[in-house]
Amino acid sequence: MKVLVTGANGFIGNYVCEQLVKAGLTVMATGKGDCRLLLKSNPLFSYRSMDFTNPFEVDLVFEDFKPGCVVHAGANGRPDVCEQNQMQAYINNVEGTVTLLTNAAAHQSFFLFISTDFVFDGNAGPYAEDDPTNPVNYYGRTKLEAEEAVRDYEHDWAIVRTVLVFGKPQTGRENILTLVQKSLLAGQEIKIFDDQYRTPTYVEDLAAAIVSIIQKKATGTWHISGNEMVTPYQLSVMAARYLNLDESLICKIYSGDLAEAAKRPHRTGFIIEKAVKHLGYKPLTLEEGLKKTFSGVV
Repeated sequence: MKVLVTGANGFIGNYVCEQLVKAGLTVMATGKGDCRLLLKSNPLFSYRSMDFTNPFEVDLVFEDFKPGCVVHAGANGRPDVCEQNQMQAYINNVEGTVTLLTNAAAHQSFFLFISTDFVFDGNAGPYAEDDPTNPVNYYGRTKLEAEEAVRDYEHDWAIVRTVLVFGKPQTGRENILTLVQKSLLAGQEIKIFDDQYRTPTYVEDLAAAIVSIIQKKATGTWHISGNEMVTPYQLSVMAARYLNLDESLICKIYSGDLAEAAKRPHRTGFIIEKAVKHLGYKPLTLEEGLKKTFSGVV
């Protein structure tokens, strides 16, 4: 099968491309600018610069590649930026998704959309796939609206929601644990929330689940995350202890202590029983994920 991936230069997209190629699938990675992936010499891998909000660029790539599957991993995923520039967030997260869906329909491609726990309000987490959605910020609203467009797609589709993804960056894009590591190594204090509860997701677990969904053509909505509920502060302290760094530099803060543009949901996290039962999904523990994230560091 030929798989087109958007946002391939990003943190998640990089791992998705890597595992798709390992599974023997032909991958066309797309993103803005030059390729930043480490797969350039693999015969199953190719890269095209593509702005998925540009219908002309998208049409050219689809006509050339004719994908059997599309993995839409590209998005504006920064809640505060989305809140402050709502028009651009809508163009990126909603209109871009619709453009891809329109082109995918012409090829009857299986469409897999990567979404977020921020489609929930955080009042009743952890959440199952069929729990009511109610985003509390504009980023969550755009992702939910994109989900609704995917559900209207006339061919096979899957929505993969995930939570607070972490792991070893391969393209320079940082995540919570690597930001904590850099701050502590520099002896700098870092402020981390201790009243926002999540089930953090190790990035390779997420990528493997996406490959499994594609191989099984497992349609519908899937919750893919870890299985342990912690706050970002608690996760950061775990990382500091694993790395033998000064955890006292991690300052515990609470919602309202920082003037953030976008409100964050209080308690999300996922119930992953559906993925465990139907995909054979078995996420790493947080301790195992930390070891893989920092392998070669300590």
